[in-house]
Amino acid sequence: MSTTQPTGDFVRKRGGGRGEQSMVPPAEFTSYYGRNIVKPSPWEADIPLYLFTGGVAAGSSILAAGGDLTGRDALRRTGRLGSLVALGISMIALVHDLGRPMRFLNMLRTVKLTSPMSVGTWILSTYGPFAALAAAAELAGLLPLGTYQGRIGALLRLVRWAGRPAGVMAALTAPPVAAYTAVLLADTATPSWHSAYKELPFVFTASATAASGGLGLIGSPVDQNLPARRMALGGAVVELLMEKRMERSMGITATPLHEGKAGRLIKAATAFTVGGAAGTLLSGRSRAVAVLSGAALMAGSACTRFAIFEAGQASARDPRYTVVPQRERIETQGRTRYVEKR
Repeated sequence: MSTTQPTGDFVRKRGGGRGEQSMVPPAEFTSYYGRNIVKPSPWEADIPLYLFTGGVAAGSSILAAGGDLTGRDALRRTGRLGSLVALGISMIALVHDLGRPMRFLNMLRTVKLTSPMSVGTWILSTYGPFAALAAAAELAGLLPLGTYQGRIGALLRLVRWAGRPAGVMAALTAPPVAAYTAVLLADTATPSWHSAYKELPFVFTASATAASGGLGLIGSPVDQNLPARRMALGGAVVELLMEKRMERSMGITATPLHEGKAGRLIKAATAFTVGGAAGTLLSGRSRAVAVLSGAALMAGSACTRFAIFEAGQASARDPRYTVVPQRERIETQGRTRYVEKR
């Protein structure tokens, strides 16, 4: 008596000596009347901007804490003020996407560990006050001595004293800020985002590291920018390597990264990142080279976020990127079950 095991469009037979027989003609591609199966995200350009500036804020806080602890005042100032500006832009973009500020506050009413959005809201809410206080201490230090009078003066002195501990706490809580947005994207059903779930957090974190290192190169003098140079170069190298690894693991869903708007953006991101990384090798000698290299790295990081965002949207609009990976998974599972039964 023969046994059968379906594998894709084929039936595998044992005992009959006939091998595999095709039961239906091989189909090139089918979908639900050619319509997209996954609905594209309603997000607009403010979300990739939020992804980029959040990463810059996180990396800048780490760089600022290092500058503070090693006596690099200009690097500390650049990191603290840069994180404040980036965090402000990030929050504006997020609130604009939500529609009303109260929606962000409403998300703080509960903690849902299975929801990247809920966890991310609490991560951002934990990091933000420390980063803001550290930046406030930096701004207080720029005020003339004549303002340190009376109650206001006492408050300013307290803020300045709190600058270092707040900066250290901001640095400690910063890494999740740079990584959680990748988890947020990968947790969706959007094909190109979901299939990159293993490597995307590494890409985003490395990209944030390169961008914040680039900001440090822009804002600090040559004699203080060594940590920023190392951070920028390391982040750029890891970002480029992890992007290649991510594309290999994504399979067919990596195709949108090289087509249309996303393709142009990813090419620009690679060019900016490679150029900026090469420039960091000379940025310890030339202030102009340091500024140009830093700007290139920041531009490359921004292009990476926008490219990944656009690729995800394109993959949702084309049903091929939902159907083909699904068929591949079904066939793989079928083969595995067949081998186990044998």
